[in-house]
Amino acid sequence: MKYSVVAMAALLAGCVSVVDGGTPGPPSPPAPAAPGSSLSSVDTSTRAPTDIRRTTLIVRDMGRSLAFWQGVLGMKMNYDTEVKLSGVALPVGSPGTRARLVLLNANDAFIGWIGLMELIEPELPEPDYPRRLGVGSTVIVVNTDDVPARCAAAARVPGVTVTGEPRLQTYPSRDGGPDIRVMGCNVLDPDGIAVEINQLLN
Repeated sequence: MKYSVVAMAALLAGCVSVVDGGTPGPPSPPAPAAPGSSLSSVDTSTRAPTDIRRTTLIVRDMGRSLAFWQGVLGMKMNYDTEVKLSGVALPVGSPGTRARLVLLNANDAFIGWIGLMELIEPELPEPDYPRRLGVGSTVIVVNTDDVPARCAAAARVPGVTVTGEPRLQTYPSRDGGPDIRVMGCNVLDPDGIAVEINQLLN
């Protein structure tokens, strides 16, 4: 498959992911790297060979998912396009399935992104909404501000279930220092993905 020079440059730079043969649209510039981002703060001599770039979620309703990830958590949309799937490399849908792909970033231009993919035509069958976690389940942990307010906002998004109200949690430090204090709550997003909404207090 041939891409334009601009699209290929974006792919090589990691700004855009093409899903199984989809053609990328014009990429939006990535957000500037925040102080302490993975690209600026880790010494090259101690860097691990792998970064976790993005977690992509298969969602049922893009509007509801954006209401949570963008509206409640404040993530920023940097890419929104339609792609076609092969149904093979990414084993979802069937050859030629149309899907909408949205990419969201937080404060790092390279890591910690969330992708949202909704199959448009044909749609996926409605799954059972998971209420309990088990082997293969995913838990996404985010760090934010004002956990009580964000948890209350999450509870107002259709499909979100609050499984743990805001509370103070403490964990032993790594070096024997003061305990790590975290204000956190737990929710299931509109597609049943478990999310811990945390705020590190010290």
